Amino acid sequence: MFSKGLILASTSRYRRALLERLRLPFECVAPDVEETRHPGEPAAAMASRLARIKAEAVARRHPDAVVIGSDQVAVRGTDVLGKPGTRQKCLDQLRQSSGKEVLFLTAVHVIDGTGGDPLSHMDTTRVRFRKLTDPEIERYIDHDQPLDCAGGFKAESLGIALFESIESSDPTGLTGLPLAWVCGALRRAGFQIP
Repeated sequence: MFSKGLILASTSRYRRALLERLRLPFECVAPDVEETRHPGEPAAAMASRLARIKAEAVARRHPDAVVIGSDQVAVRGTDVLGKPGTRQKCLDQLRQSSGKEVLFLTAVHVIDGTGGDPLSHMDTTRVRFRKLTDPEIERYIDHDQPLDCAGGFKAESLGIALFESIESSDPTGLTGLPLAWVCGALRRAGFQIP
């Protein structure tokens, strides 16, 4: 029987729900790392670095486990979009995204404490927002309360109605954890995934 421990280095309810789809036992552990952007740091480099340091921080505390770290950065033009945190910031963020393309860069880093090299991946999703009116944005925010989501929306909920199109090789990447790649990484670590 396979008994290797699996840990998601995250407190994100969205990543937890995604990983639960694989029906593997795992636990979530807060990585407790500083998640600020370094001056001049490109968005992709930031996402990769944060995914790696989250996994490393938890792996140090659980050296015999397989640890998954992930981070997502949203980019509109040259602007890196964070989690809005407040209704007004969410409203402003969605107004500025109206009619524009936003890239979502989701980085994953997997550390197998029982052997094997660390594995890293970057998933890119292109989202094209349709032209949005203020009343539409306000109704959307009131319904989904997406204040804790990069870009200010939940694609897995009513947020899908904000878009003209989504281009992605893995739709779960937009929600925060590209499961197609994660499945492959976990199989390499010895997990059996149907």
